[in-house]
Amino acid sequence: MTSPLPDKAADTTAEQPWPVRVLSLKISDYIDRMSQLWVEGQVVQFNPRGGTAFLTLRDPDVDMSLSVSVPMNAVNAMPIPLAQGARVVLQAKPTFWTKRGTLQLEARQIRPVGIGDLLARVEILKRTLAAEGVFDAGRKRPIPFLPHRVGLITGRNSAAEKDVVENARRRWPAVVFEIREVAVQGTSAVTEVVEALRELDAMPSVDVIVIARGGGALEELLPFSNEAMVRAVAQARTPVISAIGHDVDTPLLDLVADWRASTPTDAGKKVVPDAAHERALVDAARDRVRRALVRRVEAERSGLRSLVSRPVMADPVALVRARRQEVAALRARATTRVEARLHRAADQAEHLRRQVVALSPQSTLERGYAVVQHRDGRIVMDQDDVGVGELLRVRVARGDFGVRPVTAGAEDAPPKASTRRTAARKTTSAPARKAASPRTPRAGKRPDTPPEPTGGGDATTP
Repeated sequence: MTSPLPDKAADTTAEQPWPVRVLSLKISDYIDRMSQLWVEGQVVQFNPRGGTAFLTLRDPDVDMSLSVSVPMNAVNAMPIPLAQGARVVLQAKPTFWTKRGTLQLEARQIRPVGIGDLLARVEILKRTLAAEGVFDAGRKRPIPFLPHRVGLITGRNSAAEKDVVENARRRWPAVVFEIREVAVQGTSAVTEVVEALRELDAMPSVDVIVIARGGGALEELLPFSNEAMVRAVAQARTPVISAIGHDVDTPLLDLVADWRASTPTDAGKKVVPDAAHERALVDAARDRVRRALVRRVEAERSGLRSLVSRPVMADPVALVRARRQEVAALRARATTRVEARLHRAADQAEHLRRQVVALSPQSTLERGYAVVQHRDGRIVMDQDDVGVGELLRVRVARGDFGVRPVTAGAEDAPPKASTRRTAARKTTSAPARKAASPRTPRAGKRPDTPPEPTGGGDATTP
C-alpha cells in the first residue's frame, strides 16, 4: 500500500518527495489566489497572434522581464499604437502554466504611460538625488588638460561617435580613444552603458570618459535619466563628460556628470585642447619672453653705459686721489698741531725746570748761602741751640766743612746783635767767614789753636 504524500512542502523528505505535478499544482493554486494588480514596464517584444497579443514586459531599471498575454481588443483600444520600447501600465492576473512550469501575466487592460507621467517621475527622482547631494558641485572632478587615453561610450556606428572622434583628432591628432559601442536606447541601454562605464573606470590608462548620444525623442533619452545610471556615474573615479542629445535636452546624466557638453561635437572640443591654439599661445609666450629679455638686456646695457660714462669710471683713481689728499692734509694738520703742542710742552717744561732750579737749595747755595747742621744732621735754627766749641757742619755750594763756635750766643752782645751774629754764623758764606776770622777768640782759647778736621776732611774755621 502506497503511503500518502506530505501536505506541506516542509514535510517532504528524500524518502517522501513531491512529484513534479504536485509541486506545479500547488504553485498554480498559490498563484491563483493572488489578486489582480497593476504593473508598469517597457515593452520589449510584441507579437500579435489572432485575438491575443504576446509581449515581454521588462523592468526599465534592471534586467528582469515577464511574459504577458493581452487581448487584441485591449491593445487596439489604446490611444496610440503599441510598439516595442513603449512604456505601459497594465492590469493583469498572474497565472502559472503547470504543463511547462512557466509564469505569465494575463492582462485585462493596457495603457500607455504618458509623457507627463514620465517627466513627473524624473522630476521626483531629480529632487531625491539632489537632496542626497549627488549633484553637488563640490564632488565634481576636474577634466584633465591633456588625457593620455579617452574612454568613449556611444551607440554602434553612430554619428555621435564620429563627431566626438573627428573633432577631438582635428584639435589634437595624437589623441587615443578607448571606445565601447553599446545600446543607447531601448530596454538594454541602461545595463550596457553602466557595464561599459564600470569597465572603462577600472582601466588606469583612461583619464576621462565621454558618454555620447545624438538627439532623439524624450522617450528615447529616458535611459540617461535612469537612477541606476546616475548613481553609477556618481560613483565613478574617472571624470565623466555627458554629451546627450542637443543643448535643449537635459537628462539627469548632465547634472551628475563632471562636465556637461551641449552636443557630442562640443564634447570632442572639450576633451582635448586645441593644438593650434596651444601652439599659438606658446609662440606668443615665447615672443613676450623674448621681448622682455631684450628690454631687460637693453636696460642693463644702458645702465652700464651710464655707469661707465661717469667721471669716477673714466678716472678710477680720482676718488682715491681726492681722499688721499684729504688724508695727507689731515696728517699735516695733525703733525703741525702735535709739534706745536710739543713745543709748548717743552717751553713749559723748561720754565718749570728753571723755576725748580731757581727754587732749589743748590741755587740758594750758589748765591753764597750756607746750611749749618748739628753733628746729628739737624739744621741749626736758633743761635741758642749752638754750644761753644760744638762741631758744626757747614754745607756750601761746592762741598762742606766743619766749624766750631768760639763764643756763646748772648754773652757779649745785645740780643739783636747776638741774634744777627748767630744767623750770620749759620748762613754766612765762605768769603764772609774768612772776613770774620780775625775776630777775638773767647777767653781760654788761643788764637792760633788749629781747628779740628770734619768727618768729610774739610777745614774748619778758627
